Amino acid sequence: MLSQFYDVIIVGAGPAGSYAAWELAASGYSVAVLEQKEGVGVDVCCTGIISAECFDSFGVGPEVILNRTNSAKFFSPSGRCLRLQSERIQAYLVDRASFDQAIARKAQAKGANYLFLSRATDIAVGKHDARVEILHCGSKEALTARAVILANGFRPRLSQKLSLGRIKHFIVGAQAEVEAKGVNEIEVYFNQRIAPGFFAWLAPVSTNKILVGLLAASHARLHLGRFLISPSWRRGIINREVKIKQKAIPLGVLPRSYGDRVLVIGDAAGQVKPTTGGGIYFGHLGAKIAAEVLSEALKSDDLSAARLSCYQRQWRAKMGKEISRGCWARHVYTKLSDRQVERIFSMLDSGGVARALLNSPDFSFDWHSELILAALRYTLAYPLRKAWHLLPWEVGS
Repeated sequence: MLSQFYDVIIVGAGPAGSYAAWELAASGYSVAVLEQKEGVGVDVCCTGIISAECFDSFGVGPEVILNRTNSAKFFSPSGRCLRLQSERIQAYLVDRASFDQAIARKAQAKGANYLFLSRATDIAVGKHDARVEILHCGSKEALTARAVILANGFRPRLSQKLSLGRIKHFIVGAQAEVEAKGVNEIEVYFNQRIAPGFFAWLAPVSTNKILVGLLAASHARLHLGRFLISPSWRRGIINREVKIKQKAIPLGVLPRSYGDRVLVIGDAAGQVKPTTGGGIYFGHLGAKIAAEVLSEALKSDDLSAARLSCYQRQWRAKMGKEISRGCWARHVYTKLSDRQVERIFSMLDSGGVARALLNSPDFSFDWHSELILAALRYTLAYPLRKAWHLLPWEVGS
């Protein structure tokens, strides 16, 4: 199969890459998916919390769902708890390995060919095709295709080699599976000593297992190790011997996510929520747009950068503003002290502001910018509303 000429080669078998493979293979194109690991979903570092809308859009079965949630607890630096609950299910916690495998099976059922233990080492774009050099099971090989999609996560070497630029800023996510009891809903901790500039979380996957993780600008593994022994939540821990995984997460977008015969999707393109570091939903949107644009380009046999540039225009129109606002909000939060974070908690908890935001039309599990702007309006206006009611006059006086 290595000598076969493909319509599309996709580098990376994560949710975005496999979804693009499914879309293109279903349209009748020959597709190869390169995965450097020995299988799909191997050693993934991701909590797997996605919205119900996002889950449904992938079209996989409910057997990959570990937990459903309609509530969460948010803890301030002092330990103050703000619990929010909705009447309907807001998110699913999926088994990432099973989730990724289910999407890959859909692509394989349509004819996509998965090549494991195959690491793309170089891409050379010519006039009539693109040549992808790979290290396959320890041997150097080469594949050719009409077009290539990079869905290889935040690994900038290939995109830089193709003169697409690089994403300048990134954060690190660290996570471990821990045996523990007494955690029955998602918990989020805001504390600059625990996760400087970011937050930590607990996510129950079963009655006695939870995922513990955090985001940090650096030393994420060290911060998580400290959090694991922190008295703020260590109740009910059964086993402290855990394996900590970590991964780099881009903040901001790739300058160019297209080129001659090349498109870039998912984390590789910066299609990630800066507020949470989640990339499944935005990567899915990018993959869907990429598959549509590439399908038409393949049909017309015009795979020039000029023809494929509409991909970048479309996905940035869809989520570019959201990512930009999220980066701004993230930058602002990194400048806050624990005392300032505590004040924000007080304002959100007072007068039911947080619950009003949860029930407002601005609330969305996947789209955060409108919620951030609404929260700013509420928190900035709250002191004025409070002062207004303290003034010694009555309406009409």
